[in-house]
Amino acid sequence: MQQASFADLAYTHKKKLTRKERFLAEMDQLLPWPQLLKPIFKRYPKPGQGRRPIPAEVLLRIYFLQQWYGLSDPAMEDSLYDSEAMRRFARVDLAHIPDETTVCKFRHFLEAHELTAALFRLTEQYLAEQAVLVRTGTIVDATIIPASGSTKNQAQARDPEMASTKKGRNWYFGLKAHIGSDPQGRVHSVVVTDASVHDSQVMADCFHGEEQVIYGDKAYASTAGRQAAEAQGQAWRVHRKATRGRRLTCADRAFNRKSNRVRARVEHVFGVIKHLWGYRRVRYRGLAKNAAHLFTLFALANWYLVRRELAAT
Repeated sequence: MQQASFADLAYTHKKKLTRKERFLAEMDQLLPWPQLLKPIFKRYPKPGQGRRPIPAEVLLRIYFLQQWYGLSDPAMEDSLYDSEAMRRFARVDLAHIPDETTVCKFRHFLEAHELTAALFRLTEQYLAEQAVLVRTGTIVDATIIPASGSTKNQAQARDPEMASTKKGRNWYFGLKAHIGSDPQGRVHSVVVTDASVHDSQVMADCFHGEEQVIYGDKAYASTAGRQAAEAQGQAWRVHRKATRGRRLTCADRAFNRKSNRVRARVEHVFGVIKHLWGYRRVRYRGLAKNAAHLFTLFALANWYLVRRELAAT
């Protein structure tokens, strides 16, 4: 960074901090940057005879900014020029802002080496060590992320890795993010499939293996699953479902209401990603790219959900 100018000093001592500045300052202090950068440093280019690479921490910070504010690569470059708060968080000045191509290449670098999955696992491990992610139980759930159904592309076809599914009376084309969270709604497992895959088919992949209790909505209701869980000493708190010729009893409805007090907490993380950060449609073609994106989003959502608890420790 260059020597501070009069404009920098005036900005530092202005009367009010904006919500963006408070949020970025909070994330700057909260995230364990040395741990998050370790897997990236193993793959990141080392300085050689040519042009020195932009520091990995700068590009990781910019990548996180893209997720929080739903920015494309060109929009991210423009925002860095526009926003002093973003520049300060990213540790860059106006003379050294990476262009959109550099931002795009870093994202491809993370995808190629499966580093977003590594960042998600590091987040899970760190939160478990800090005792804010507990392993006594798991809530399983899934959400549909719609994809574009347009055929106005070179292949003149929709994304072949996406699929359609019906929810209620509506049809959706896209993918499905299946997650397992702790009883407080902090995500520990993510599985990405096309939208046609039923929630129950990947239920086992959303477990960490140490569950004492399992929660889920009626999509996961299964007599075989309940019997297998109870055989392992696990409490089965999946919603009971009416079947043809058998309605729910008062006891069943009471059981579902009681279970829902815990199960509903998994919706918080979906709310953060979809409504706070604007991730309502897939950004890329293919499941691999979108899965890499979702690993990052769920990792950052975990940090967001526990920020108050970690700040108090």
